[in-house]
Amino acid sequence: MKKLNIGLFGFGVVGEGIYKVLEEKPQLNATIKKIVIKDFTKPRNAPSELFSSNADDILEDDDINVVVELISDSDAAHNIIVKAFNKGKHVVSANKKLIAEHHKELLELQDKNDVSFLYEASVCGSVPIIRNLEEYFDNDLLNYVSGIVNGTTNYILTKMANENESYQDALKAAQDNGFAEADPTADVEGFDAASKISIITLHAFGQKINVDDVIRKGITSLQVQDFKYAKEKGYTIKLIAKSKVNPETGEINSTVLPTFVRLNKTIALVNNEYNGVLIGSSLSDEQFLYGKGAGRFPTASAVLSDISALKYDYKYSIRKYDNTQEGKFNQSGKLKAYIGFKDQKDDVSNLFDEIEERFQGKDYSHIVGLIDINKLKQKELIENPNLSLIILE
Repeated sequence: MKKLNIGLFGFGVVGEGIYKVLEEKPQLNATIKKIVIKDFTKPRNAPSELFSSNADDILEDDDINVVVELISDSDAAHNIIVKAFNKGKHVVSANKKLIAEHHKELLELQDKNDVSFLYEASVCGSVPIIRNLEEYFDNDLLNYVSGIVNGTTNYILTKMANENESYQDALKAAQDNGFAEADPTADVEGFDAASKISIITLHAFGQKINVDDVIRKGITSLQVQDFKYAKEKGYTIKLIAKSKVNPETGEINSTVLPTFVRLNKTIALVNNEYNGVLIGSSLSDEQFLYGKGAGRFPTASAVLSDISALKYDYKYSIRKYDNTQEGKFNQSGKLKAYIGFKDQKDDVSNLFDEIEERFQGKDYSHIVGLIDINKLKQKELIENPNLSLIILE
């Protein structure tokens, strides 16, 4: 096992947790040599000589062979990682937005400089989805990967389903309990989940989808009436990130959408801040991975797992990936969907190819039927705050 000298960018709750674990477990043979931070006014639970505000104190230090990047600024993180690669340093990152947006470029830089780029913590916290896709399902014929990949939205939806709370009340509870940011947009509008399913899709199917091409609608439009409908029909509502292959064409439908899930389904049991991912395979049927998707210790656990793997020169193979081949995404197919609306002027019957159910009430109405996937790309549907769009599986 080689010695790992680590340069750490960011010393929030996750960074501090990693520092403490490495201090307490010398058998890991990994030491943090320098920590770069922005704010020197905050008290830090580590020796002051470890800290710097100059990125080059890590990037230009030839003794540091691993960079662990845990900052929120994706542009700054991108510059750090590119420089680290060009200096021959391995990188561990938890920045899903950065990775999803620059995945192809970073993988090419990794190969060019013969280093490792590991990022298990960027997707589902402590749930080892990437490593499983890499090692266990690397040559398997997968049909789909589907699940709950954002703990904030799952916490809010659990409150709305189980306690009949409005979206605003459930969001406030999530913020009060530390599960949602002051600005929760990335989570509740599905951007975070879209980044994660983009990363998962490459490892599952070897195809790179741009985050903007993932069909996405968040949970902010959901109403109490939608949850009443779900309860009447034996469903709960989850924000499901999913990539599914059409076996005839090879095309992949990749979506992040509120979804009615039968109460007897495994994924319906994933509540609060937990994540759960289903892997559908032609050979091994369906596998389920479950655990805490965010927070100090789950994220630190995933980062530490990647650090440990570097001792053995571990590197993602991504055997299914061919960077010269463009994938086909969201070009055809139909989904069964429910659309709820308050104002009769918002009647959306023209969006449906087939209507199976229509209800018109004094205060709230809904339509259920088949919608062509190309219509789901329309901004007037996805971005309309007055329309609840929920997929029926």
